Amino acid sequence: MKKRTILLIGVPALLFFACSKKDSTDTTTTTTTTDTTTTTTDCSSAANSPAKVVCLAEAFEALLTSSQLATLQVDYTQTNAVKWSNLPCGATCRNGLQMSNLTTAQVTAALAIVAAASGTVTDEGYSEIQQIMAADDVLKAASGGTSYSSGIYFIAFLGTPSTTGTWQLQFGGHHLAVNITYKAGEVAGATPRFEGIEPKSWVTSGTTYAPLAGEQSAMAAMLASLSSSELASAKLSATFSDVLLGPNEDGQFPATKQGLAVSSLTSAQQLLVLAAMKPWVEDVDDSTAATLLATYKDELSTTYIAYSGNATLATNADYVRIDGPSVWIEFVCQTGVVYPSQIHYHSIWRDHKRDYGNSFTF
Repeated sequence: MKKRTILLIGVPALLFFACSKKDSTDTTTTTTTTDTTTTTTDCSSAANSPAKVVCLAEAFEALLTSSQLATLQVDYTQTNAVKWSNLPCGATCRNGLQMSNLTTAQVTAALAIVAAASGTVTDEGYSEIQQIMAADDVLKAASGGTSYSSGIYFIAFLGTPSTTGTWQLQFGGHHLAVNITYKAGEVAGATPRFEGIEPKSWVTSGTTYAPLAGEQSAMAAMLASLSSSELASAKLSATFSDVLLGPNEDGQFPATKQGLAVSSLTSAQQLLVLAAMKPWVEDVDDSTAATLLATYKDELSTTYIAYSGNATLATNADYVRIDGPSVWIEFVCQTGVVYPSQIHYHSIWRDHKRDYGNSFTF
C-alpha cells in the first residue's frame, strides 16, 4: 500500500511556514490571521540546516507570551532530555507547549521548525510526522474519547536555540518522539526517535495511508534475503511484546550483540541491511541523514541483525533488530489497542554513540 503526504485532521491546515523572501531587500513578512497579527522573520536564506532551525525557533518564540516562553524553553538537563513517551499521556510525560493550546499562527510557526529539522524523502521525515499525527485523529474518531488527537502533540526547547551552544529540540505525542540535539550549529544526535502507528493503514477519500509501511517492508525484505541457516542464526529465543529500548530505557543497550553478523552476508544482502536502516535515518534532515548512513555503512562489518517470531513481520510479537557499533533500530508488531483485531507497529531508532548528542552518562 502506498502512503501519501496529507494535511493533519483536527489542527489548523497551515502546516507550512512561509519562509520565502518577497524580494532581495524584504527580510520580513507580515502575516494576518483571525486570531493575531504578527511579523515573522524570513529564514529562507538559511536553507534546510541547523541554522534554519534556529532561525525558525527564534521566529516562533517571537509569537509567544512570556508564560508560553517559560513553558516552551526548559533547562538542558538529563531529567528534561529523557522526558518523552510513546503513550497518549499529554503534558504529564512531556515538556513544552501543546499544539491545541496555540493560535493558528503559532502552530504554523512551530511545525515549520519541525519540518526544517526533518528529512524531505517522500513519506519519511516531516511527511511521516504529519501522517502519524493524522492517525491520532483517526483513533480519536474510532474511540470516541479524548486521549487521542493531533492537537495533543508538544514542542519544547531544552536550552536556548543557537548556532553556537548546545540545545535539544523535542517534538512528540502518541506514537512519536523526536529528539534532536544541536551543538555549535551541527546535529550532534538525532536520537532517540520513537515512531509507531495505529491503525497501520486507513483510507480517506479513496486514498490509502500507511505510515511505517516502508519501515516494515524494508525490514521484511532484509529478512527474506536470508537462507534457512542464516535465519536460524539470526533468530532470538526471547519473545518481544514491545521494543526493548523505548522510553525510560536510556543507556540500556545489551552488553553483547545477538543474532547474525552482517559480515557473513553477501554484498547484496548487506545492501538490504543498509536499506532497512534508511526509513528511520532519513527522517532527520537530509544532510545529517547522509552523514549517519555513511557511518552506519562503514560499520556494517561489525553490525548484527536479529529477529523473533515470524520473519514476515505481520503478526503479534514479530520483532526485528539492527545493532551496530552506532546504530540501534527495533521494529515490533503488536495487537492494536483501539483496533484489537488489527496489528499496529512500534519502532525505535537509537544510536550507541549519539543519543542526546552524547551529552549524558546513563
